[in-house]
Amino acid sequence: MKMIIDGKKVDSVSGMTFDVTAPATGEVIESVPKATAEDIETAITAAVKGQKVWEGYPISDRAEILYKFLHLVDENKESLAQTLSAENGKPINEARAEIGNIKIGFSGFIEHAKHYYGEIIPPGTEAGQATHMQLVTREPIGVVACIIPFNFPCDLYDQKVAPALMMGNAAIVFPSSDNPLTLMRLTEMLVEAGVPNGAIQCLTAPGSVKSAAVSDPRVHLVTLTGSTEVGIDTAKIAAGNLTHTALELGGNDAFIVLEDGDVDLAVEEMIWGRMYNTGQVCCASKRFLVHNSIKDEFARKAVARIKQLKYGAPKEEDTQIACLISEKAAIKVEEQVELTVKQGGKLLMGGNRNGAYYDPTVITDVPKTADVAKDMEIFGPVVPIIGFDTDEEAIEIANSSIFGLSSCVFSRDQKRAFRVARAMESGGAVINGASFFRSFEMPFGGWKHSGIGTEGVMSTFNEMTRVKVIVLKNIID
Repeated sequence: MKMIIDGKKVDSVSGMTFDVTAPATGEVIESVPKATAEDIETAITAAVKGQKVWEGYPISDRAEILYKFLHLVDENKESLAQTLSAENGKPINEARAEIGNIKIGFSGFIEHAKHYYGEIIPPGTEAGQATHMQLVTREPIGVVACIIPFNFPCDLYDQKVAPALMMGNAAIVFPSSDNPLTLMRLTEMLVEAGVPNGAIQCLTAPGSVKSAAVSDPRVHLVTLTGSTEVGIDTAKIAAGNLTHTALELGGNDAFIVLEDGDVDLAVEEMIWGRMYNTGQVCCASKRFLVHNSIKDEFARKAVARIKQLKYGAPKEEDTQIACLISEKAAIKVEEQVELTVKQGGKLLMGGNRNGAYYDPTVITDVPKTADVAKDMEIFGPVVPIIGFDTDEEAIEIANSSIFGLSSCVFSRDQKRAFRVARAMESGGAVINGASFFRSFEMPFGGWKHSGIGTEGVMSTFNEMTRVKVIVLKNIID
């Protein structure tokens, strides 16, 4: 498969490639170009030119082109889902759901763009301004570098590319090197639908090669979803040119069950909020804070419920838990579980690895001093259970982390749950549901080391545009 640069399918100028392998089997699926800084330079040059062309399209024309894209996605939805499942290792039904989300995400941004109006500051609003009118408009920010992670590549493509294009920007997509194929195909479809040359491009640039885009002064916004470490490094590079950044980073979300919480409901939400995508979710619940009076009941029921899940190959129709993105990722989870047990946790189930597969794991009696109780984010199907005695202690543990992406609390007392939700230092808080909650409409983003800015139909256009005030001086006699 080729990169898309300036509307064409191309190889890297170096001629080098790298393999994309199926994590479930280790088999090579496809070889893709290994982009260089020279390729990125070419893409940015094309983006600068293409953005000016695309900006000239009326919003209604941009919308029509993106709807043509959605039609192409619908025609190819099964092949896209099969590709996503194979390269990502996620169960096929989850892959189909993610492909189905493309229509929801893109159409949300398309329709909102039609109603994203400017504002007027009327004459006389302020003393001395009686004869002047001020028009507040939003203009495209320019060239947007979209750095997209492996875990939900299509969902994040929707969140970044759709608003960038609808606001008249050029988007350069940098997919994860682990699984770029689906996004490369989606970019081909956008070109086929009519997005002009340079306005949408896709480069397969492993590792730090992407920094060539972040450091280029012609890039006006870097929108990145990834680890906190990568986000901080990206922000430092972008600061050299005062380039705007929107960063959705790591999380270690607290899942609090108060003593009056519905344990059965909490267990079901744990399945959804921790086992989905084999635990590889930024806003997954990752620290399970359960009141000591019901901790053993929760642990027992969690083990029993997890054992009911079908654990197998991603391509199987009934698989619910599959492999991680790579063996390297599984080894890291293995090491983190071993550390948590060493620090006092008691292993109730799991703890085994086979290649890229890591068994669903439950650890109880984890002390609140353990790394996982604070800042160690486990990106896999692991449930560490930490006991507490009071609401205040639970809040203290929850807020002890450098992260603050999302959170949740379970209680039959809505007022009590609301108080705890408000006290947690996070960008989102779910009451009686797992922290894994993200609609396309809502502004999604974290506090502290979990990010800068928000994404969603409600807020992304603010990130993707610049404010301009046009003053009609002395327009009123």
